[in-house]
Amino acid sequence: MARPKLPEGANLNRLIRVRVNEKVYGRLTSLQKQTDCRSLCELARKILSREQITVFNRDSSMDGPMEELALIRKEIKAIGININQQTHHFHISQSAAERAFYVGKTASLYKQVDRHILSLLNLVHQLAMVWLQK
Repeated sequence: MARPKLPEGANLNRLIRVRVNEKVYGRLTSLQKQTDCRSLCELARKILSREQITVFNRDSSMDGPMEELALIRKEIKAIGININQQTHHFHISQSAAERAFYVGKTASLYKQVDRHILSLLNLVHQLAMVWLQK
């Protein structure tokens, strides 16, 4: 990935070399992985020029709920696709019996969506309780 273009007159034409021990190097590399800096050099430039560094923190306690939310989203999306297919078949069907069949199938799919939405709301309520305590 190429380095972003610098504004006119801001060429990086001066080289500074510095040596650090393993402890400092390890701290810099771990900090670089948590920031928006794409390289260790970019991090060092921002530190030296006292520019703002954006650090991203990840809350590992949220892994379980986020996986559950992603699973619910995937299931609701799949059910929505099935509902669209059933609706399409309903509209192209010729007989009333065929239409009644597709109405029944679509109603059962809507019940599945309702169950997933209830579990989703329950999960969001639990997450809100955790986050609103802070």
